[in-house]
Amino acid sequence: MHFSNMAGSHSSIQSYSLFGESQHLPDVLHCETIAERSVLHDWELAPHRHTRLHQVLLIESGGGVAHLDGEQHALAAGALINVPPGHVHAFRFTQHTQGWVATLADELMDEIFVRVGDVRRDLARPAVAPAPPELHQTMGQVWQEFSGRAKARALVLRGLSATLLGWVARAIEDHNPADTAAPESTLVQRLEALIEAHFLEHWQVADYARALAVSPTHLSRVARAATGVSAQRLIEARLMREARRNLAYTHLGVATIAYTLGYADPAYFTRAFTRDAGLSPRAFRAQVAASAPATAM
Repeated sequence: MHFSNMAGSHSSIQSYSLFGESQHLPDVLHCETIAERSVLHDWELAPHRHTRLHQVLLIESGGGVAHLDGEQHALAAGALINVPPGHVHAFRFTQHTQGWVATLADELMDEIFVRVGDVRRDLARPAVAPAPPELHQTMGQVWQEFSGRAKARALVLRGLSATLLGWVARAIEDHNPADTAAPESTLVQRLEALIEAHFLEHWQVADYARALAVSPTHLSRVARAATGVSAQRLIEARLMREARRNLAYTHLGVATIAYTLGYADPAYFTRAFTRDAGLSPRAFRAQVAASAPATAM
């Protein structure tokens, strides 16, 4: 988690990054203690959001206040906080609060949310809820596995990530059963489902708007309000996530990956990827290889 104390000096909400945004896939997920970063900012973390990251916080002792998309929530020992990508959040913890923050990138979430029903929709809600005992146990296992370098570490972390999100979804539903989603929220969910189905076909915003029976302008406005980025950026981001996954986890050549992703011209793919990631596909692949834990795969 990357925080900055903005102390009223900026009027805009900042978007911060972690692996998957700035360092690109060096690990399955990230896990750290709440104190590790919070103590650097006097236990108060200014409003910010993560464009491509999902965070789960668990308070073991202490407490404080969370602000999630403008709503204030009291935090106490045993509280679970679910922060989906794009949602503005801020925290003020009491001193010496103990707990963990698990951060998962979109690349991993895409792998987990295959044929799991409405779980992704449920987890798209920012929420504070009591954590069941199973979630405490799973978070502890995530922390222990993340901190070690045991054999099959990445495989175990992937499984624990899915289990953790499952317990989070249950806790949120048990504490605050989902009401009928607002029309705009439903529209974004439908857009994300369509992107998942058609991103390899390189549909444009107009194509998605037509399929959703809304105007491209309205679709982009709703997408930006819900996620912090435009509809066009959501479409591009899904393609780039798939590109990063192929570069990180396969030995396919860059040209082959470009064709697999529906690009007619590998050079165009290279330019698009470089613009998104800040480095070329080959440089990205070399960076991932250099940063991957030796026993993680």
